Amino acid sequence: MALKFERERVRLESALSEINMIPLIDIMLVLLIIFMITAPMIHSGIEVNLPRAETRTSPAEERMIITITKDRKIYIENNPVTLQNVEDRLREYFYGKERKVAFIKGDKNVPYGFVISVIDRVKKAGAENVGLIVEYEERK
Repeated sequence: MALKFERERVRLESALSEINMIPLIDIMLVLLIIFMITAPMIHSGIEVNLPRAETRTSPAEERMIITITKDRKIYIENNPVTLQNVEDRLREYFYGKERKVAFIKGDKNVPYGFVISVIDRVKKAGAENVGLIVEYEERK
């Protein structure tokens, strides 16, 4: 009788010492699906309605992006600045850099004169090239 009890105890202990991987895998797959769904929803940056163009250009490796919203707010790399401070902030950024490239990402409803005044400040800060970011329009 004692021998039978000892065998059952050994069998019971060996069965309990193993980890059941199925629930762990299920949890990991659910977490993976949640992250895959929510990752595209996380949007960083400032929302602007870009104008459309049919041509594509490749952006430079080192670049400064200046965003102009429809209510004439200016952001340099997601940091708000005033029109008067644009030149000073860009001079600090361009100091010691070999290539001085800036891109302007302006809302299509911003007045043309305001965009030109921002471009003028960027050029005064020492930018060699100033580009405009547009949304690519597919040809039909």
